[in-house]
Amino acid sequence: MIPTLTTDRLKLVPPGTDSWSAYEHFYTDAEASRMYGGPLSIRDAWARLSSDLGSWHLQGFGVWVIQRQHDGEFVGTCGFWQGKGWPRELTWWLLPHARGVGIATEASRAVINQAYKAFQWESVETYMKDENLAARALVLRLDGQRIDRRMFPDGLERDVFRFPRSGAAA
Repeated sequence: MIPTLTTDRLKLVPPGTDSWSAYEHFYTDAEASRMYGGPLSIRDAWARLSSDLGSWHLQGFGVWVIQRQHDGEFVGTCGFWQGKGWPRELTWWLLPHARGVGIATEASRAVINQAYKAFQWESVETYMKDENLAARALVLRLDGQRIDRRMFPDGLERDVFRFPRSGAAA
């Protein structure tokens, strides 16, 4: 069973057909999804939603869909991803109108906390393309520490950041 996480402003819920509209809007928007391989066709956006749900069943972890509590709108995802041959990472995306108000920070703290306390993971890490300055800024707000620079399966080098256990509680 996929747990639901709750914060002051958010509910993090399992991916499903009710969150399809957020996936469609994000992945078919060229600017919004450019750091995530977009824009994608509607068919490929559906495949991403299916993959996000399937990750929970195949790997025991995945992303949650971020739902604002005050209006119930699905505004993005946050959680963990690990493609075949890739290291596990904290990942997130938000619809453009939901950015800049602390949602990614709040959701990330909740999922980091879940990883350390409930999943009992020894380490929570993330990485991003060098040009993804917004992601790097969020990682630093979450007290992520650069621990390595690695070559990834797509042929790109990336900095790898680890989150301290204490960063999850703030």
